Amino acid sequence: MLDITQPPSQPLIAASILSADFGAMADDCRDVLGKGADLLHIDVMDGHFVPNLTMGADMIRGVRRHFPDVFLDVHLMVEQPGDYVDSFAEAGANLFAFHIEVCKPMRLEGVDAGELIKSIRDVGMSPGMVVNPPTTIAQLDAGMGPYLGDLDLALVMSVNPGRSGQKFISEVLDKTRWLKERSAPGMRIEMDGGLNLETTPQAVAVGADVIVTASALFGSDDRAHVINTMKAAGA
Repeated sequence: MLDITQPPSQPLIAASILSADFGAMADDCRDVLGKGADLLHIDVMDGHFVPNLTMGADMIRGVRRHFPDVFLDVHLMVEQPGDYVDSFAEAGANLFAFHIEVCKPMRLEGVDAGELIKSIRDVGMSPGMVVNPPTTIAQLDAGMGPYLGDLDLALVMSVNPGRSGQKFISEVLDKTRWLKERSAPGMRIEMDGGLNLETTPQAVAVGADVIVTASALFGSDDRAHVINTMKAAGA
């Protein structure tokens, strides 16, 4: 099993199953893992925080059954992430990443990030925190800054969340650089959205060491080439 807290020698490739063939999920996951992907990325959407509805505990459980030794990186685009901690841990999630935008102080009556991080660790998962493109560095500082020492991963969204296949938003590179300058060696910086062979080197150059790839990978006729080229961006 991958240890997410160990700095990788080259970028880790997280295959986002949102772009896999849902009718052949296990086969698609097995294919990209066999061609070099390091972990699987599972997007959970509640239809409220983002205007889309996707996977939940049953998908995590099914993927875990087929891939008992693969690291499952779960990204929750939901209003109430705390409602899913126990069920996702039981289903087999390794990392549980929630959005800064549903937490205090960005929401006056929002989630207490410190309490949520503790609850995630208490059930054996790694905690991660996610920031959307419109969220400013000042908001990032106030909402994520106090917890950087408690997180195993910070995820920078390089598209507005909700669907795959969107265009990369380069303005998020400044936030990624800001996080890299403040992160401990044991915290990974992940980027998700619009990452392909052209944009991945930009992400890696500012500190991202986990690259989420969706349509660029699953839609390719040469998946091994996509994975190898993305990993080489860290050379």
